[in-house]
Amino acid sequence: MTNWRTHVAKSSGLNTRRALARATAAALTAALVATGTSAAVAADGPGGTVSRQSVDLKASGTSKFASSALPGDAPINPLSGVDGKGVMYDYWPSGKGGLDPREWSGDGWGSVRTMTQVDQDADGSADGIWYVSAGGQLYYQSWGGDPTLVGNGWKIYNQVFSAASLGGGTADDLLARDTSGVLWLYLGYGNGKLTQRYKVGSGWNTYTHITGKGDLTGDGKADIVAKDTAGVLWLYKGTGNYKAPFAPRTRIGSGWNTYNNLVSVGDIDIDGITDLIARDKTGALWLYKGTGNAAAPFKSRVKIGTSGWNTYRLLF
Repeated sequence: MTNWRTHVAKSSGLNTRRALARATAAALTAALVATGTSAAVAADGPGGTVSRQSVDLKASGTSKFASSALPGDAPINPLSGVDGKGVMYDYWPSGKGGLDPREWSGDGWGSVRTMTQVDQDADGSADGIWYVSAGGQLYYQSWGGDPTLVGNGWKIYNQVFSAASLGGGTADDLLARDTSGVLWLYLGYGNGKLTQRYKVGSGWNTYTHITGKGDLTGDGKADIVAKDTAGVLWLYKGTGNYKAPFAPRTRIGSGWNTYNNLVSVGDIDIDGITDLIARDKTGALWLYKGTGNAAAPFKSRVKIGTSGWNTYRLLF
């Protein structure tokens, strides 16, 4: 059986990581003209540059990740952050249960509303990002590609993120919560484009944070977690059915109001199971390693970052 390290290196080129193309207004205008989209949208372009730095997950050998994780397990991505100055940084898994030192990944992103990583071909690593501009336009940009406009009118959403594939397809899908508390699912085509939206349910404004990036329960389907205003964390098991993507919620813990951000980018400790990252109010970063058990999906927390993480306006 192919080791996950060899698979990732071949499929996503992590030894010579593909750079995300510079998102200039000129490139965006050209793309919009080519597609016949109104040039007025170009004035609200992505607003910055981004370049994912070269990284070698194999670390010149096989010692960095002593793991049995294999292709098809939880996705492996860096934790990315945009600070108050609009500068983006990547933190790759260290192979020791934490994160490597940050790498510069772009600047000029101060006005972007939300960003999320997306895997388009199910190779276990993101191929690009979806993001919502200040004007409410949704864009997709692949590593090494130009930004493309996906749709307008995304200001109606106050949370937008990809929780991997929820509808049973190959490509990752996108979840969006509108200001009235309705959660919507957009299925991905694998090229950055999306289907029409499907209503997941109402009442989701009770949650301050919703996140997920892969399977938490060991059944092969992507799940999400949500923290409510009382600090209770809830698990929504994925069904694989886009018409009803989640089973009824189950309570998995309380006291989570100590955190001001929750995010999942996949597998941090490289054991094949999706993990959860939480930032507390002092700016410290905590890792909750996934267990694959629906009854208790996370192990006890481990501190992976000292104070200072509150510098990031966005974590994704």
